[in-house]
Amino acid sequence: MAHSPESHTTSAPGSASSAPGAVVKTTLLITVTGPDKPGVTSVLMGALAGQQVSLLDVEQVVIHDQLTLGVLVAAAGDPERVQDVIEQAMSSIGMAVTVEVNAPTDGHRPSSHAVVILGSPVTARAFSAVAAELAGQGGNIDSIRGVADYPLTGLELMVSVAGRDNVAADAALRKGLAEVASHHAIDIAVEHGGLARRAKRLIVFDVDSTLIQGEVIEMLAAHAGREAEVAAVTEAAMRGELDFAQSLHQRVAALAGLDAAVLDEVAASLQLTPGARTTIRTLHRLGYHCGVVSGGFRQVIDGLAHELELDFVRANTLEVVDGKLTGKVIGEIIDRPGKASALRMFADEVGVPMEQTIAVGDGANDIDMLSVAGLGIAFNAKPALREVADAALNYPFLDAVLFILGVTRDEIEAADAADGVLRRVPLE
Repeated sequence: MAHSPESHTTSAPGSASSAPGAVVKTTLLITVTGPDKPGVTSVLMGALAGQQVSLLDVEQVVIHDQLTLGVLVAAAGDPERVQDVIEQAMSSIGMAVTVEVNAPTDGHRPSSHAVVILGSPVTARAFSAVAAELAGQGGNIDSIRGVADYPLTGLELMVSVAGRDNVAADAALRKGLAEVASHHAIDIAVEHGGLARRAKRLIVFDVDSTLIQGEVIEMLAAHAGREAEVAAVTEAAMRGELDFAQSLHQRVAALAGLDAAVLDEVAASLQLTPGARTTIRTLHRLGYHCGVVSGGFRQVIDGLAHELELDFVRANTLEVVDGKLTGKVIGEIIDRPGKASALRMFADEVGVPMEQTIAVGDGANDIDMLSVAGLGIAFNAKPALREVADAALNYPFLDAVLFILGVTRDEIEAADAADGVLRRVPLE
């Protein structure tokens, strides 16, 4: 419970403490700790029931079978009498209790930021560095909870930082935590707290090296015996060293004369990124609109999009004449600006404001798309993209996206178990 340091008494509802005849109430913060077991809350509330108290706040947390229960009350009677009754009741069931008299009652203020730490492992040294950075920037950790134990360890910190609406302070916080992440082999995602974090409703993924492993055009080029040549151009384009549209035409030209049947062969060989099915399945359960926006090719990814029940697909189309690839693309080119336009189109089609969208990608051609999204996530990305992303993930598990959104592994697996699809793949 987050309260101000002020201490005061409260009057009965609708009255003022200075009014003649007003019933002066004393605030008590009761904290019960001990082994978690049935009946603790019942015994505590039963003891309070006969003591002329009203509840102001209640919070409970269980960490590895150890209970901490906090109850804030306003007492009209003798506070010492209330304290004695509570201590006797809790002692009878083997629980420890402390009572703070004249506890502050200012209640909760939403945390300014959510900070998610991901690692394999997250060491005490790394966490200490995160906490020190937060403290150095005037940040207070309001709460901590574990969000994942597989395939990564995930910890979510709700944090209040002075100057929560200050752009410069926000940028300094993100920069400082990014430096901590780079020094301690962890990922750190920083989001604004409050309703905005839980309001996301649409997500788009890049395909190559994001939703799937590898690059489709390189798979096609391998059939033409020109994989190394095409891969070199792809790498340069992903780093932002080449214009994507020009590099696309250059790479596609290498496919001229290839039998169109190869498209189906490559489509059948696609391997999803670990966690991709879990991510899409969970987001669908949450009511998200899910899609892909790719600089790759419709003929290869349409089947996968159908299998995953995606709502939106935008990609390039290879020209086929007489059963052969001509080495050209037809129609609109989905390049760097085209990806951002596609995201806007998808959001407009389903009536979702841009601030409620998420984009996930890995290359320089995803820069515009991640920049216009409400939340841009760089996934095992090139430096050019990481610089503009709101969060950067460097572990090869796509379901880490869910942890950034505050979804826990326990919630995911409970839903999977209910649907009969729960499984954990052993990690190498």
